Amino acid sequence: MEQHNATSVDTFILLGFSHIPHLRLFLICIFSYLYVFTLLWNSLIILLIINDSQLHTPMYFFLANLSFIDVISPSITMPKMITDLVSKKGVIPYRSCIAQLCLLLTCVATESNVLSIMAFDRYVAICKPLQYTKIMSYKMCSKLAVGSWLIGSFFSIMLSLLTNSLDFCGPNEINHFFCDILPLFSLACSDITLSVTLLYASDIINGIINFVVILSSYVSIANAIKKIKSQEGRKKAILTCSSHIMVVCMYYGTTIVTYLHTIKSYSESKDRTAAIIYTTVTPLLNPLIYSLRNNDVKKALKKVFSNRYPK
Repeated sequence: MEQHNATSVDTFILLGFSHIPHLRLFLICIFSYLYVFTLLWNSLIILLIINDSQLHTPMYFFLANLSFIDVISPSITMPKMITDLVSKKGVIPYRSCIAQLCLLLTCVATESNVLSIMAFDRYVAICKPLQYTKIMSYKMCSKLAVGSWLIGSFFSIMLSLLTNSLDFCGPNEINHFFCDILPLFSLACSDITLSVTLLYASDIINGIINFVVILSSYVSIANAIKKIKSQEGRKKAILTCSSHIMVVCMYYGTTIVTYLHTIKSYSESKDRTAAIIYTTVTPLLNPLIYSLRNNDVKKALKKVFSNRYPK
């Protein structure tokens, strides 16, 4: 991406957690542990799904995609955040800032698509079990996975190019711990009307449409579960959906709080709780939720450890 000619800012300063310097060492330890365990758990889920033939189903194929996103997403922000806490500087070149924004937006948008597909997969499995194999074929799953990344990348590149085209000629301090789109908009000294309009339009198209797909899928699933006569059948259907519902609630809860702000209110706010959750905590919790509440994953874990440490 080429830098706009009128842009005079060549570096940004990420303020990060400079307002709480007394917690710097504590934050370094916490975020380092979170990052390491996030990589380990998500990598473990991916390896389990690849190596265990019983997990070669559409549901776990998309779970592997989600875990892959949860490896990439924190890797975009956390190493830089930890480094900045150690160095106490927070300097990031202009091009690196735009690249970080582009990669992060790709992960955020793609995760919304993958969660939507996972809901649709559960809908087909519970509401159309006889047609499940035909509808959720390997070819269809591959197309859905590739499509989710392409759509996420499209919105990300569009918004990143728009941000890159803005003029940054004044303050260069970003009131955040990574290059996010709203804090960058607040620093622009050119008209951001078009950029903001397209940002919220993309939120509606990508976010709300996916949310509607998820909601409608679970409404149909709830109706189907009511018709299941056996208590065991109902319990099994609910368990296959509960983990996904928890992950969806975390994702939409944190992203809505983070991005549904006016530029002014966002730039003045020092409350980064939601952003911390969806960039550092959620990627760790996602695999834990699926591994602790899913019998198939627990069986695969037991199989791995029993083979490695036989009695």
